[in-house]
Amino acid sequence: MHSLERIGRYRLQRRLGSGAFGTVWLAHDDQLEAPVAVKVLAENWSHRLDVRDRFLSEARLLRKADSGRVVQLYDIGELPDGRPYFVMEYADAGTLADRLADGPLPVPEALRLTALAARGAAALHDAGIVHRDVKPSNVLLRTAPDGSLRVLLADLGLAKSLAQASGLTLAAGSAGYQPPEQAEPGTGIDARADVYALGAVGYELVTGVVPGPPGRVVPPRRLRPDLADEEQRALMRALEPDRERRWPDATAFADELDRLAVRAPAAPRRRRLDGVRGRIGALTLTVAAVLAAVAAAVTVTLVHGRSSAASPPDEVRVEDSTGRIAAEVPSGWGRQLRDAGWDPKALGLASGHEPGLAVADDLAKWPDLGAGVDGVFVGLSEHGDVTAKVNALAHGGCHYDGSRAYTAAAWQGRIRTWSACPGGGSISETALRPANGTAQPQAYVQIRQTGEAADATERILRSLRVT
Repeated sequence: MHSLERIGRYRLQRRLGSGAFGTVWLAHDDQLEAPVAVKVLAENWSHRLDVRDRFLSEARLLRKADSGRVVQLYDIGELPDGRPYFVMEYADAGTLADRLADGPLPVPEALRLTALAARGAAALHDAGIVHRDVKPSNVLLRTAPDGSLRVLLADLGLAKSLAQASGLTLAAGSAGYQPPEQAEPGTGIDARADVYALGAVGYELVTGVVPGPPGRVVPPRRLRPDLADEEQRALMRALEPDRERRWPDATAFADELDRLAVRAPAAPRRRRLDGVRGRIGALTLTVAAVLAAVAAAVTVTLVHGRSSAASPPDEVRVEDSTGRIAAEVPSGWGRQLRDAGWDPKALGLASGHEPGLAVADDLAKWPDLGAGVDGVFVGLSEHGDVTAKVNALAHGGCHYDGSRAYTAAAWQGRIRTWSACPGGGSISETALRPANGTAQPQAYVQIRQTGEAADATERILRSLRVT
């Protein structure tokens, strides 16, 4: 592969990202003395005329849109080896996906940003274009001269003219943002496909998680209790599986979100959870988010209580939806259960869907170490070294108290503890391996506790059953 330092008059500075067919670079336009983004077709696709045409089609659609709400096309050209490239405006403030790295946004801000993205989609629709891949990483933020943020839609690699879209035969889009008609080959789509994706973006900005499959989306108020009924209805209408029941167009959706954003009370943003190893340090948020994306609160049943002063308090037995995980927790903790699994990617392991559950007195507080909560998370993994990942974690703002060995009939590991967290509580977590010496499955357990009650960590761990 040839090393590039310049493309025409554009001096390359650093790679911004790579996709299936091309790479985007931050570059400097030496003539206009301004930063730009340059997208170049990948070398391994340069011989494919169909891919080349698809690459150039994105540039043509950007030019056709010609809107201040869509990333602007500045130039187009060809490298000496024949590969095409095009030059776009550079979004210096990142993407909505970057904003989500700090967790869910305040509701008014989430609604306003979603409305602005919807107006960008409306500009595309007015130009006869359907985006087909609206998601937070494709919504860019650029600082305006007055210091405000402009919201720009980008990455039209899957975009089509609305005339073509009515007869599309291939599925496209990203899971979680993809309406049912776009996931089914042979089904034509229209602008309402983007309305669904915009609803998913708004849902994620409010809750911090990607919504589940169409028709099985957990109502966002279960994940964000401060969300008003009207706000939930607006998002859920956009996420209707039946496009006839969605907002009729992106402008109507944007108008409603703007109206609600004005009425929504401002709230402080949840603080970011600091830690080591980059985004792995935000594990407390990430694990809860992965679970919330696939699970809903359900009723738990009480286990037989023990009232003797020398006995533990009453307990509840909880299970995940597969029946593979079961544990007992203090009854006061068993008010809300999310039981439909987790993604080990939250720990930096290979992505997948594994058995998992979270149970707590208030799961909405779980992502925030500044909020007191009593609860337990358990996630299984059949692949990778959970121990190494857990031992690399830290919880900023909490005092690390050290670790101790844990051995039981079924499991062994080390319990790591933190105290004096911002919300006044403590954290215990461990990576468990089978005591019989086999490598899998492994379990990650995190326990949050508040108050002066006796530490429940070992009692919970000893109640853990995995089949």
